[in-house]
Amino acid sequence: MSYELVIEQCSPTLAGIKTGSLFSVPNEEGKALRESIKALNVLLVPRGLRLIPVKQLKNRVLIYLYRPERLKYDLKNSLAEDILLQKKYPTDNADRCVAELIKRLKSGDGFPHEVGLFLGYPAEDVNGFIKYGAKGAKYVGTWRVYGDCEAAKKKFALYDKCTGLYKKAYSRHNSFNKLIVNTERGN
Repeated sequence: MSYELVIEQCSPTLAGIKTGSLFSVPNEEGKALRESIKALNVLLVPRGLRLIPVKQLKNRVLIYLYRPERLKYDLKNSLAEDILLQKKYPTDNADRCVAELIKRLKSGDGFPHEVGLFLGYPAEDVNGFIKYGAKGAKYVGTWRVYGDCEAAKKKFALYDKCTGLYKKAYSRHNSFNKLIVNTERGN
């Protein structure tokens, strides 16, 4: 898995402005992918991020890059917690919620609607998508917006700007390590 791919798909998460990113990579030979993930985690984990494979697809592997501490915070939102409780997630532990999400991703062909909570989408918008599906969204960007359009549009623009800046910085300096923002306390 190349640094360029991670930057293209996950810059806002690397920058600390988004909880998580979900993306797919070509299905490399199993050992090569495991080694690639392990090498990336050596850089990411000390800075408060985690990269894990979550689902094997036909010719690709779905990968989740996220900030565990930020996810814990996001999942404490009362609406997010209600959504997960209704879906029978173990809401007392964010790591167990991730494990449950992975189990659900692996067991079906589609995506559980609550996946947005694990990516940092507003709980109001995730709830709107669960209730109304693709219908009734006020705006569509990185996710379908059912709540605050203006705030969402600002976030979408921020994510786009971040990705552009990260791609430019990487092409200039060729340093993935310098693009990982450390959000862990005490470091």
